Amino acid sequence: MLERYFELERYGTTVRTEIVAGVTTFMTMAYIIFVNPQILADAGMDQGAVFVATCLAAAFASAFMGLFANYPIALAPGMGLNAYFTYGVVKGLGYSWETALGAVFLSGVLFLIVSLTRIREWVIDSIPISLKLAIAAGIGMFLAIIGLKSAGIIQASPATLVTLGDLKSLPVALSIIGFLLMVALDARNVPGAIIIGILAVTAAGIALGVGSFGGIFSLPPSIAPVFLKLDILGALEVGLIAIVFTFFFVDVFDNTGTLLGVAHKAGLVGPDGKLPRLRRALTVDSTAAMVGAALGTSTTTSYIESAAGVNAGGRTGLTAVVVAVLFLAALFISPLAGSIPAYATAPALVYVACMMMAAIKDVDFSDATEYAPAVITVVAMPLTFSIAHGIAFGFIAYTGIKLLAGRFSDIRPAVAILAVLFVLKFAFL
Repeated sequence: MLERYFELERYGTTVRTEIVAGVTTFMTMAYIIFVNPQILADAGMDQGAVFVATCLAAAFASAFMGLFANYPIALAPGMGLNAYFTYGVVKGLGYSWETALGAVFLSGVLFLIVSLTRIREWVIDSIPISLKLAIAAGIGMFLAIIGLKSAGIIQASPATLVTLGDLKSLPVALSIIGFLLMVALDARNVPGAIIIGILAVTAAGIALGVGSFGGIFSLPPSIAPVFLKLDILGALEVGLIAIVFTFFFVDVFDNTGTLLGVAHKAGLVGPDGKLPRLRRALTVDSTAAMVGAALGTSTTTSYIESAAGVNAGGRTGLTAVVVAVLFLAALFISPLAGSIPAYATAPALVYVACMMMAAIKDVDFSDATEYAPAVITVVAMPLTFSIAHGIAFGFIAYTGIKLLAGRFSDIRPAVAILAVLFVLKFAFL
């Protein structure tokens, strides 16, 4: 049955290989079940309920990707977008987390519409590659400043905005050691390097008296505090349009890049350079965002960590289905999730930030009209503490610089329209 459904022989794989690949992928991305509840708890959401929502959203989306699109790509609430949800939309702009969930849902609806039409190609192809790369790197910088703050390595300063934290503090020292451990393990190609680092720091903190252990296994907590709490009508307010579009743009770029990258690594890209069943895969991604919002979590998206499973031999959707089963099993470790302190997950944020920053290396630094807007985008995100503002500054800078440089043909209509809308937003909203 598995052979017929997933076409294992056609893709040169076996059930055993797919299971190993699924376990490998899960190990590399399982950190999200600890990190996501902590980030969304800062938005005022119930941490236990978000833990359940995270596991269920990841299980649903990964299973849907495997069964419907037959790709070895797993999904879960995305890093970066969860930080934007909490620190940009809720704490930064003062909206309720229910309204923010409504914005995530609407972004998923918009994503589904463009996935089923030719609008997707028009939108994606219109955005210059330098800005796409800058958005990824800028989100990395945004995560880095959040991670460094959570670790206590940096702190606010009335004189200099930001300054060095108390490095003599034991939790800060443990965070630094955790980061070094994660990077070293990943460099040695150890599966689950990030989650191993999180658990090691947690264990060390408990042993040294700066943490508490609540157990490992129990029945899952109730999802009721966040389930179907999204406020869609509130998210339709004029002031939230830019937020919806930010969730949408980042989700589209993230998913498209991940799908192409992982599929290329798996040898699944066709001879014409196109990805078969792309519409199905994007339909899964957009549906995952909507279902995740209904369950009570920020945007659910494809994970680049799926490449680890591909390295282990995963070639079909069976890999993603295995990941889904493991996320369901993770529902029963909520006490362990509750025992993870912020200083243990902070190094994970910083390391994911390092990986995302790699995108900036592909920007054309021989052309000032390309790299200057890219740098503005990257710098603006952490310093304004907003992914949306970083994207807006990038689009405005790109259009303005190209116009003044006489490079009119480089400006696509979509970019110019968005730049004008962003200017109007800053001027009148």
